[in-house]
Amino acid sequence: MRTTYTVLAYAIAVLIVVQAAAIAFALAGLGSWVQDGGVLDKALMENEEDVPGFVVGFIVHGMNGQLLIPLLALVLLVVSFFAKLDKGVALAAAVFGLVMVQVLLGMFSRGAELPLLGMVHGANALVLFTVVIVAARRARRVGESAAAQVAVSHRATV
Repeated sequence: MRTTYTVLAYAIAVLIVVQAAAIAFALAGLGSWVQDGGVLDKALMENEEDVPGFVVGFIVHGMNGQLLIPLLALVLLVVSFFAKLDKGVALAAAVFGLVMVQVLLGMFSRGAELPLLGMVHGANALVLFTVVIVAARRARRVGESAAAQVAVSHRATV
């Protein structure tokens, strides 16, 4: 279960990097589109025939952030109860909580009255990335030290 915990934590970290790349791609493409005279409005987003390529970045960012990362964070939390890692449950709970805050910040920052929450959304993503890396590294370190103890005890009995 420690390996599963580690893999899940690193997978969440990778998906956070995908989030950053997807939104950077989308915003860079949008900037170029507008500079060339394009207009991004609801009609363009709903038009399935002639959608500019950068819109994919928004789609990936939304689906990844509202579906995949929360699902993996929930699975990490469940696995943490069986992994028997020191502070493993606390770190997994922190990851899950930060993911839920992230989803809510993303949803509420789209409102015209609360665009500053977008800054908090970005900052929270950095905090989330840090916590999930700490969780993964702790679990990996515990796994490595357990393997080393087994090797030492095996040598002592030979």
